[in-house]
Amino acid sequence: ASVTASFEVAPGHPALALLADQGLPAPEPGEALILRRTLAADGRSRAFVNDEPVSIGFLRGLGDRLVEIEGQFASQGLLDPATHRAALDAIGKLEKRARAVADAHGAWHRAATALAAAEEAHARARQEEDYLRHAAAELTQLDPKPGEEATLAETRTRMMQGEKLAEALSAADEALIGDGGVEGRFATARRALLRIAERAGGRLDPVLAALERASEEAAEAAAQLERAAAALEADPRGLEAVEERLFALRAMARKFRVEPEALAALRDEFAARLGALDDSGKTRAALAKTVEATRRSFLDEAEALSEGRKRAARSLDKAVAAELGPLKLERAVFRTRIDRLAEGDWTALGLDRVTFEVATNPGAAPGPIGRIASGGELARFLLAVKVALQAGSPATTLVFDEVDAGIGGATAAAVGQRLARLAGATQVLVVTHSPQVAACAAHHWRVVKRDGSAGTRTEIEPLSPEARREEVARMLAGARITDEARAAADRLIAGQRR
Repeated sequence: ASVTASFEVAPGHPALALLADQGLPAPEPGEALILRRTLAADGRSRAFVNDEPVSIGFLRGLGDRLVEIEGQFASQGLLDPATHRAALDAIGKLEKRARAVADAHGAWHRAATALAAAEEAHARARQEEDYLRHAAAELTQLDPKPGEEATLAETRTRMMQGEKLAEALSAADEALIGDGGVEGRFATARRALLRIAERAGGRLDPVLAALERASEEAAEAAAQLERAAAALEADPRGLEAVEERLFALRAMARKFRVEPEALAALRDEFAARLGALDDSGKTRAALAKTVEATRRSFLDEAEALSEGRKRAARSLDKAVAAELGPLKLERAVFRTRIDRLAEGDWTALGLDRVTFEVATNPGAAPGPIGRIASGGELARFLLAVKVALQAGSPATTLVFDEVDAGIGGATAAAVGQRLARLAGATQVLVVTHSPQVAACAAHHWRVVKRDGSAGTRTEIEPLSPEARREEVARMLAGARITDEARAAADRLIAGQRR
């Protein structure tokens, strides 16, 4: 089986926000929002929105924002008290005020969360204070430097190879200065050439210049070699000192379970945490002031919203009362009850619990619609409230199931007229057995059960204007449709159109 429903939704409709929350694209202007569910023969079910796969739960939630079912056996719509507050805000045009309340509550919540985190961090830091101070003192005394461990390790390696270095330096020194030295031999060669340079006609000048440079470079090499040898012998305890420092850094790193390179940053972190601990009183006091300020702001906005709800409730109660008489519920009372919530129950929706209540008998205490009204009364109550709320309903389709149960005549006609009024603002689907209600509709389908060799089959048939007349006449006359019934159907349909 496959069931598909197509909806035209206005910009800003709550269903579009639900799509955005799930990362689903909204339909382009002029395009439909298409919901589809399939059921395979093995019982597996799949759901789609504009051909994008979604969960069954998401499809149900989206459908609840598009279709509202009212009736004596419905469990959603106005029978759900959770919808009453939003319905009251809509009829009172309080949406902007409600958004301001939600924003103020969010700011208050964020401030309270920040204060709670600061208090928790302070308490945790107090528990760790002795450890932090001892650890910070150890690290401060050690005073690790970034990159120090690597430098020390390299120095230690070089110093451990000092004997080999000394041998190499000695051999190099012997080569440079032994037996008169390289510099002396360069000088001897240069003096010998200088004696005959004039007779060479300048041809020895490059050789003399090269020998002079070589002599100078040899002298510099010998000096550098001497300095290197002196540095190697300058501190006989150098290797011991380097190893002590290196091993101290590595031992501290093992103690704190970090790399030696991280010790300097760890010292700074401990110092910062101690500083924050010493300064946390000021921080927490500032956060507490912010919490109180944002709470007051939320409360001001929420109080204004509550006042708006009270005005909207009076207007709604009056509008519903005007609808009850024609629906033969003139002895009934409808009341919008607004209860102030305890502070612990305040939410982004404000300070109030909103409940629609009714009393069907004079002197009886009002109670929730679903528990007080009988089946027939319930459907009419819901219709009266829905007519009064029609400007504030986000649903694109309203479904009334057996709204005409237990009534007839003028009352049924009043029901049909009110359903027609609702249909001027939104799509209304009605399941009815009343000719007075059916006569008010613009389009008609007949639901029929047929028995056959393959079993019972339920069919839904669209009705032409002539078939509509016949069906209304059948509802008036019964099994045998007479000319008088057809004439009565014509009068009924014509009267409802007026």
